[in-house]
Amino acid sequence: QVRLVESGGGLVQPGGALRLSCAASGFTFNRYSMNWYRQAPGKERELVATVTLAGGSTNYAVSVKGRFTISRDNAKNTVYLQMNSLKPEDTAVYYCNSRVWGRDYWGQGTQVTVSS
Repeated sequence: QVRLVESGGGLVQPGGALRLSCAASGFTFNRYSMNWYRQAPGKERELVATVTLAGGSTNYAVSVKGRFTISRDNAKNTVYLQMNSLKPEDTAVYYCNSRVWGRDYWGQGTQVTVSS
């Protein structure tokens, strides 16, 4: 059974940093790309960042490029999202995602709130 469990969210002041983690199980982690999405209140879920199988390639939404870094540790079956220089508009629930065997799997989400 595929399972994705996010952690690391919280309340942070503008300009601060957080690191999100997503622990994966139930599939061969190093064979799949991993994604972070976010959904703010009243908005559609958006793709934030993607990392390929061995971490050799990453892609970012324009809104987070240069501030966020996605990485993975295949030995720990974990993907990370380092978020720096956070802005109030980064406030959202952040979800870990992967398409495994042709189906999208999601974690339960972790709340990130950027506010003074």
